[in-house]
Amino acid sequence: MHTLFRSVCTFLVFVLSISGQNSINPVLWEDLADLDIFRVNDVFYYTASTMHYSPGAPILQSYDLVNWQYIAHAVPTLDFGSKYDLTNGQSAYVKGIYASTMRYRASNNLWYWIGCIEYTTTYIYTASSVTGPWMKRATLSTCYYDAGLLIDDDDTMYVAYGGTQISVAQLSADGLSQVRAQQVYNSTVGAIEGSRMYKISGAWYIFNDLPANGQYVLRSTSGPFGPYTIKQLLLNVPTPIAGGGIPHQGGLIETQNGTWYYMAFVDSYPGGRVPVLAGITWGSDGFPILNTVNGSWPTTLSYPLPKHSLPAHTGTDNFVGTSLSTQWEWNHNPDTTKFSVSNGLTLSTATVTSDLYAARNTLSHRILGPTSSATILLNYTTMADGDRAGMALLRDTSAWIGLQRSSATSYRLSFFSGLSMTSNWTTASTGSEVTGLALPGGSGSGQIWFRINADIHPGTGKQGLFYYSLDGQTFTQLGALTMNNTWNFFMGYRYSIFNYATEALGGKVGVESFTVDQPGKTTEA
Repeated sequence: MHTLFRSVCTFLVFVLSISGQNSINPVLWEDLADLDIFRVNDVFYYTASTMHYSPGAPILQSYDLVNWQYIAHAVPTLDFGSKYDLTNGQSAYVKGIYASTMRYRASNNLWYWIGCIEYTTTYIYTASSVTGPWMKRATLSTCYYDAGLLIDDDDTMYVAYGGTQISVAQLSADGLSQVRAQQVYNSTVGAIEGSRMYKISGAWYIFNDLPANGQYVLRSTSGPFGPYTIKQLLLNVPTPIAGGGIPHQGGLIETQNGTWYYMAFVDSYPGGRVPVLAGITWGSDGFPILNTVNGSWPTTLSYPLPKHSLPAHTGTDNFVGTSLSTQWEWNHNPDTTKFSVSNGLTLSTATVTSDLYAARNTLSHRILGPTSSATILLNYTTMADGDRAGMALLRDTSAWIGLQRSSATSYRLSFFSGLSMTSNWTTASTGSEVTGLALPGGSGSGQIWFRINADIHPGTGKQGLFYYSLDGQTFTQLGALTMNNTWNFFMGYRYSIFNYATEALGGKVGVESFTVDQPGKTTEA
């Protein structure tokens, strides 16, 4: 039996739980890139990029830096323009939230999230509780590109930002406007970016990556505006993930016991960019030193703190309660009138289209690596003629398995592949049916199970396998997708649930459950 995560009101979030005394890299095999990590008392917090997915900027928490759980999003809706609603032929693919920053400020009991959108405008969100409600409080005309927020010992707030030319801005007393900004470093080592800013033992540090194989540290003993000296922390350090990229970007974190770590990410496509952890010591010159094993990033390391287990990352979401749990994100902002949660998820059609990339209210879930499966139980009795509903592997090349209804007694079970985007992230192809058959029995029982088994080990040729079942016991493969492992789309593949109309709105489906298994199921119950 699958473990039920949710209680009456809350779906206990997906989390990696590792047995034994050593943790294994990656600590969390999910697409959680451009991370910012910090500690408040005994709790660690982590936020990451989400681009066009909504809500944005997920917040995770941990007590040991190894086991993590989703608890909230800092940006409840992508309130950055109509393109983020996926309407009127507009879209915001590969735009939105990336390399943002977040901190807690004790003096006014506020949590701050800061991020630049589309290289033009910086948005500031705050909340009095980390779980929200989060509110947009300010917009700034300066783009804090790849921002890193520091709350200094005297409570002054600074933001380090920029690419190649690194600047520091001082914020107002309330943290909602800019007082001054100054360039503090012009790189001589390449196009550094990904700033994270720290105050450690009386010195100011700006942590920068050199995409996608290096990490550098700027240090000043004169003040937040420098002057800064630079030192290399890593360059071309062998990865702990076979076939993956070189660890880089991310941030420094100190435990309550005074030990230091570096959480970076590794390019691990087709799955995305996943976090890895290594120890840090400090040199006599005041710069950090990466603790490697024979010159490589460690594949295992001792738990930084006593292990604090959290709910297992596999299990079933029965959509109990009235809201989605925090690991779910929509492809662009949803039409909130076209879905509901109440002992199951109801998805009403929100778009008339033949293009999955243009269909609103497609719900996405990160894939658990290196292999896993996701299975949904779909009630299709209230679909309308022309509707399509099912599961997809969603990225710039995609495929889906689902039902197409042509009448109350005629449903077609289809596997569509060949969906693709241009280099400008518009639709190049809506795909075509590769395999299909009439649903046995005409209208069937009203329920069908869909399953996708995904192998997201880094590299080429990795496949997603698509299955269906009429009884929940025996699953039959209908198709396969060889996933794209290029980095350009940035976000990795996701499991996605969709329901869209090709003729007229009015139909709906019920998603009774969503189950993740690892290493993943195929034909078995």
